[in-house]
Amino acid sequence: MAMTKPATRPANPRFSSGPCAKIPTFDLTKLSDAALGRSHRAAVGKAKLKDAIEGTRELLGIPADYRIGIVPASDTGAVEMAMWSLLGARKATMLAWESFGAGWVTDVVKQLKIDAEVKTADYGDIVDLSTVDWNTDVVFTWNGTTSGVRVPNGDAIPADRDGLTICDATSAAFAQDLPWDKLDVTTFSWQKVLGGEAAHGMLILSPRAVERLESYTPAWPLPKIFRMTKGGKLIEGIFVGETINTPSMLAVEDYLVALDWARSVGGFKGLMARADANAKAIWDFCEARDWIDNLANDPATRSNTSVCLKFTDDRIKDGAAFAKAVAKRLETEGVALDVGAYRDAPAGLRIWCGGTVETSDVEAMLPWLDWAFHEEIAAQ
Repeated sequence: MAMTKPATRPANPRFSSGPCAKIPTFDLTKLSDAALGRSHRAAVGKAKLKDAIEGTRELLGIPADYRIGIVPASDTGAVEMAMWSLLGARKATMLAWESFGAGWVTDVVKQLKIDAEVKTADYGDIVDLSTVDWNTDVVFTWNGTTSGVRVPNGDAIPADRDGLTICDATSAAFAQDLPWDKLDVTTFSWQKVLGGEAAHGMLILSPRAVERLESYTPAWPLPKIFRMTKGGKLIEGIFVGETINTPSMLAVEDYLVALDWARSVGGFKGLMARADANAKAIWDFCEARDWIDNLANDPATRSNTSVCLKFTDDRIKDGAAFAKAVAKRLETEGVALDVGAYRDAPAGLRIWCGGTVETSDVEAMLPWLDWAFHEEIAAQ
């Protein structure tokens, strides 16, 4: 028997995992103070870029002696910048439990050809962090955007490690508690938890990372956009807003507006609480049904941002086709956009739950997921 369509629709059906939903109060008029048509090296441009850096420090609780820079090419650019500039001084360990982590493995092993141990886990799991040699330079994603699996905490990372930790935290920053004393390089992009615009990355360096930069020169040539030192010293200007290349001042303004909104909802703790509430609504939904489950096998590693789901009903004949059909029904009804699993991930759904998403919209979307599942089962 066909189910009746739900009566309530989400006010905002945007559940994309990047670029993610804009802040709930977003309006183009909020960007009217953008320094358009002005040089990013003029006083007004420098001031806004510095505000973006210091606002990031304030909201995330980043230590005062950590450097924060705005760099080209989104999170990808920030990670590549770190790997090309810092790796090679000692053996590396590459950890991967989803597609982006696997991409960093490829770059280090096949492109840079660095001596590295590679540890991987299947989608839904993470590597046993107790087996990692933290005296090597370790590269890993904190939150697997394509797998919905995250590092539960930094307890496994020793304070007295000899190696550097290079952490891709793009879908974790502003939603998950990052232990700054355990992270030497941390990267993220504006387009994730704060719903900013793409193309700009954030690079956060600990004093240990700076020491490495000033004491080690890679064996390979570095492109201009990767260079963070000159004459053996850190280029400090990068970390006060003097960007390597020209940023979008419109995107900078958008990020500043998002930071202001974040303060209005309680800062970092408020943002994390919003993401937790969004994710819990989905987890509770799955708990009450025997045909859908979280892709993360251990509840302690479930992501509260990129919530990845798998269909478990025995009646499903073709998992990939079924998941795509459900996602298509939700999109056609205008109740959930861009919720299909990532192309390299197991068949299923991926629903973004970061702080810019309203819990009321998640709750309004879930009955439609129920409806779409049963409609597709009946269609089989």
